[in-house]
Parts: sequence; C-alpha cells; structure tokens
Amino acid sequence: MICRTALPFAALALPFPLAAQDKPKDEARPSAAAPAYTANTASQRFTGTFGGQRVAYTATVAEQVLEDDKGTPKAAIVTTSYIAEPRNPNRPVTFLFNGGPGSGSLWLQMGAFGPKRVAIPSDARDDGAPPYPILDNPDSLLDVTDLVFIDPVGTGFSHTIGDTKGEDYWGVTKDAKSVAAVIRKWLDENGRWNSPKFLGGESYGTTRSAAVVNELEGQYNDVALNGVILISTVLDFGAGAETEGAELGYITTLPSMAVTTLYHGKATAASPEAFAEEARRFAIGPYAAFLLKGQKAGAEERAAVRRELARFTGLSEAYLDRADLRVTSGRFYKELLRDRGLTVGRLDSRYTGRDYDSAGETPDNDPSFYGIDAGYTAAANSYFRETLGYKTDQQYVTIGRVGEWDWRLPGGRDANAYLNVTPYLGKALRENSGLRIFVGQGWYDFATPFFAAEYALTRTGIPQDRIVYSYYDSGHMMYVRDQDRSKLSADVRAFIRGR
Repeated sequence: MICRTALPFAALALPFPLAAQDKPKDEARPSAAAPAYTANTASQRFTGTFGGQRVAYTATVAEQVLEDDKGTPKAAIVTTSYIAEPRNPNRPVTFLFNGGPGSGSLWLQMGAFGPKRVAIPSDARDDGAPPYPILDNPDSLLDVTDLVFIDPVGTGFSHTIGDTKGEDYWGVTKDAKSVAAVIRKWLDENGRWNSPKFLGGESYGTTRSAAVVNELEGQYNDVALNGVILISTVLDFGAGAETEGAELGYITTLPSMAVTTLYHGKATAASPEAFAEEARRFAIGPYAAFLLKGQKAGAEERAAVRRELARFTGLSEAYLDRADLRVTSGRFYKELLRDRGLTVGRLDSRYTGRDYDSAGETPDNDPSFYGIDAGYTAAANSYFRETLGYKTDQQYVTIGRVGEWDWRLPGGRDANAYLNVTPYLGKALRENSGLRIFVGQGWYDFATPFFAAEYALTRTGIPQDRIVYSYYDSGHMMYVRDQDRSKLSADVRAFIRGR
C-alpha cells in the first residue's frame, strides 16, 4: 500500500521534526537533553521439543524504544523474541505480527508458532470460562527459525512515550515505518544482519507485511528478505469492498459462501476444494459478466445466474431476487441458517451463533470471535506476566481501536482511489530473486476471503513462480483447529527450509 522514499534511519518516529538548519535563525536553539527512558525487559531460559527436535531457547520480552532525530524517546514497541541456544548468527529469524489494525501478536504467538499455546475447542465451539490450559506447542517453528513477535504502537503492551500521540503511528505508512525501524534495531542489537530473514503477518498483518517489505527493500539501504508469510491475506481492499456500485466484492466472496453452504449441509459436492473451484469458475465467468452489465443484463441471463447463485449460496431465488443477485456478507451470515434460528461467523463460518431474535438483516455479533477471545486474552496475560515475568502497568491490548487509521498511500489521488498494497510485493519479487511468498488461507474465512487473495496476487507484474498457496479446513485463524495448526506449521516449516 505504500511507495516509500528513502529516509534517514535515525528518523524512527513520525512526524519528523524540521532540522535546526531549516528553521529561521532566531528560532534555532540548542536542543535540550532528551528525557531519560529506561526500556522494560524480562528474560527466561527454557527447553522444549518443536518439530520433533529438542531446543534450548531464551525468551525475552523487551521494549524497543523509537526516538526522533534529536534522541527524544517517542514510543516503546514491545517484541517477544525466542532465540535458540547456543546462538547462531546464520540461523533464520522470522518477524511476525498480527493485524487489526489494532491487534496484538498473541494470536499467532499463542495460537500457532510460539513455544506455548492456549488450548481452546478445536471444533468451532465457544471457549467458555477459565481456566484455559496453556500447553507446550510442538508445532512451534523454533526448530527451524528464531522468532520475533512484534506488537505495533497501540497493541499488546506497546505504547507512546511522553506527549507523543498514537496518531503519529496509526496509518499504513506510519505503522510500516515504525515496524521496519524495530526490525533494523533488533538486527543491530542481536548481530543478525546476515541471517536469512522472514517476515510474516495475519489479516491486516499481511497488509502490514507488504508495506514493511517496501520499507525494508524499497530503498538502497536494504534489509533483504528470504520470504514473506501471508496468513489470511488482505492486500487489495478494492477486491473485497462492499459499497454501492462496487461489484468485485460479490465475485471474490462467492466461493467463500459456497464452501460455507456445503459445510452446513445446504449444498452437495465431493469436497470443499471441488466446490470452491466450481464457484471460482462461475464467479469469474457468468456471474462477473452479469454484474458488469448492470441493468442491461437480460431476463434470461438473470434467471440462469440466479439459479446457479442459489445453488452456491443456499439462499432462495426469491431472496436473491430481492437482493438484486448481490448478497453482502453480513446478509449471508444471517440468512443462510435463518430457518434453524442460527447465524454463521465472519472470521470462521463454521461457527454458529444465536441472536436475540431471527428477524434481523445482519447478526448481532460474530460467534467466531466471541467464541475464542476470552481464552487468548487470559492466556496471554498469564504467560507474559507470570511465566515470563514481564512487569508493567500497561494493559495488554488484544484487539483495540487505535483511533483514526490513516489509509492514505504516497502517490496522490489515483494511488488512493484504489487501496492496494500488492504492487509492493510484486516490486520486491522482481528486484529480489531470492524472495518467496507463502499464502495460507482458510476456506471458511469471510474477513479475508481466499478468492480475493488469489485475485490480488495474480495481477500483472507479480511473478507467479515464487508464490506458494496452502488451504485449510477452517477459517481466518486456521490454527484454532488442531489438525490445521499442525498442517500450517508443517507448511511454513517446509517453506522456510525450502529457501
């Protein structure tokens, strides 16, 4: 989402103050000493078995302090690092974060790749009340890579310092600059500049990944990467926009509706893969042609499309007619199982919920989020504060509202008329022959539909031979299903080894 220009590395926070020589002479003053700030940290040694290998490692929670060009502390971004012992400067290191924007890294850390995980139901049931077991995670990637989880400003324990405003960091470009600065700082402090490097994110974290890649590789002072790991991908926001006059979102979400219809027994097919492929062909073919014709489409074509749309969505032709053959995701969640008095989830449409009543147009809430959030929140706080011994008065922000997010990209009107960060990945692939991309998608994810990710990554200018796709029988957070957590771990482990 962001074309970057080179900036001095010392300028780690936004906005960047004017240098003294740029000010009128009567305004130039010797800068006062920067206020002291002591970074908070905690570290523990452990041993665990990951990927079948016994690994001794050090876990460190630490504030990475970002300063302006006068050395004034502006923000403390917390990283949680897991480093295998004895340390090896040539070992791969993987930087990971979640999305939101406003989400802490606990989901990937305690759900998928960290050495400990929280145990919640694997079969799309609510996680209930505490205590939630915190277990060893044999699916952690520590056997093949060191891990650094990053919580951007306003997430996890990360925070601004002094009178710095959160808005200075809340935006596609601002956020990416701060995360890239943390990565450079971590490489400096840990002597890892020549290590193989991987970058990964989930959900908006994939958007962030593309933007951070551009910050790291989009200038001559490169931090070259070996791989980018995209989990539940959203790169092209136009491809999924549900707003009046936009037709592409109906196309990219239809295959997700189809596999959900199949899962809940309202369609028949050999497998989700087979039905998804049928839906892809229909969506990009007859359905796309019908939508693009708008009100010029004829009655016969409309009837044929309506008939197939009913088969893929499980909705009646009468309902589809009333929706003008354009069903938004929110309406689908409510309508698919209305006859059973149930709604389906947005993050994971395997989950079902029961609303106050069955008369509404959209669900009261997302059962696939309130079905997992309590367990992760309790486990993360227990693990960081008690197991790792991190002492802080900050509240851990799992998913919070980080204020008004600045979605603008450099490039003016046209660059911002269609919000899309995929070109950053295309440029990086073209200019770094060793870079590869892993794309992991859940069939039942409406937050970041799999067909929208495929659409974004198959546009012109994006080399196709270094992109690997993997699919899972779950939703946005595929790792909540035990079988898919193991599969995801194996897939990413193979991707890292395949460098």
